[in-house]
Formats: sequence, structure tokens, C-alpha cells
Amino acid sequence: MRVLIIEDDAVLRDGLKVGLGLGGFNADAVEGCAEADAVLQNHQFDALVLDLMLPDGSGLDILRALRARRDMVPVLLLTARDRVADRIAGLDAGADDYLGKPFDLDEVAARLRALVRRASGHSSSLLEWGGLSLDPASKTLEQNSRPISLSRREYAILHALMVHPGRILSKSQIEEKLYGWQEEVESNAVEVHIHHLRAKLGTGLIQTVRGLGYRLGGEA
Repeated sequence: MRVLIIEDDAVLRDGLKVGLGLGGFNADAVEGCAEADAVLQNHQFDALVLDLMLPDGSGLDILRALRARRDMVPVLLLTARDRVADRIAGLDAGADDYLGKPFDLDEVAARLRALVRRASGHSSSLLEWGGLSLDPASKTLEQNSRPISLSRREYAILHALMVHPGRILSKSQIEEKLYGWQEEVESNAVEVHIHHLRAKLGTGLIQTVRGLGYRLGGEA
């Protein structure tokens, strides 16, 4: 799950990035409106963590620009402002949830999982498909009630495929889920991780659609 953190406080920004990364998120971070706008124009994210008070503007400006161009990425507002009017302004501008500072990192992670779950149309906290049951909260997987151990990258690929079962994800879309913009990506990295997943889950579950990408096969 790829998340962008937009926060001007360096300590808080780095703490969120490291903490969410340890929790299984692929987290990138920027400190202001201009940098955020440039990143959002060129990269796709599953959710945003957005501060309202930024050095070169308001987080509400970023939020309104996203919604104006019909970008419905889930947005969690983080702010020290505790007035009801500020919370209302954020929600009315298109935010999906609101969390005041100080906050608990585990709650941030849980709220992000809930936002992404709702955005993808899942009512259950578990993702299930073809005998697989994946729990995003614990990062665990079972296949026909048998625990399956996955690496961080393998988990990220399978999660991306299970969020939208049947949808084809291109190699570049999968790479966006796996790597931040400052990370080097080996040319065959996705193929290697897919190969490992097939070895663990069976060769028929993840299908290659020639020239397009990968999708889950079988039925829910």
C-alpha cells in the first residue's frame, strides 16, 4: 500500500515515514504544497496523510486541487488544529478522515487501512479470493486455512492484486506499489517476486496477461 505523507515538521514526517514503513506501507514524504503537487502529478498513491498547516500554503489547497481534477485518493488529515470549524472545513473540502495531533501511529495505520478498504469497496477487513485470506492489519496470509509466509515485496504485490481481483495491473503499476521514487528498481524485480509467489501459492492463481500485466485468476 503506497502512501504519501505531506507534513512540514521534519521529526514528525520522518517518524511517520519510518513507522508506516515498518508497518508494511510503502511511504514517501514531502514537506510542502509545491513539492506535493509535483509528486501527485507524476505518481499514484493508495492514500495521503495530509497536514493542514504547510510552509507554502494550506493542505486544503492540495485537497481541493485533487478533488477538482477528480482524483479520489483517500485523504487522512493530520493537524494540530482542534476547532470543530477546522475539522468541518477539511471534511467539506474532500477529506475522508481527520486525526488531531498528537496521535498514535498504530491508529494512523488502522485509519489508512480502513480508508483504502472503503475506497476499494471492501466491507470486511480481510481480503479473500480463491482460497486465500489476507489480513492487512497483521500482514498475514492463509491459503485454505494454511499459513503462508511472504516477504514484504511479495505481500505488497499480492495485496495490490487482491484489492481489485480480476483487474489487470501493469508492471509499472506494481512497481509504483513496491518502490518509492528514490529507490532503484531492477528491471526484472516484479517478475522475480511473481515467480516466488507462484511457487508458494500455485502457478494458476496469478495470471500473466501478455503485453498488459498480471491479475488474479480463478474465482472468489
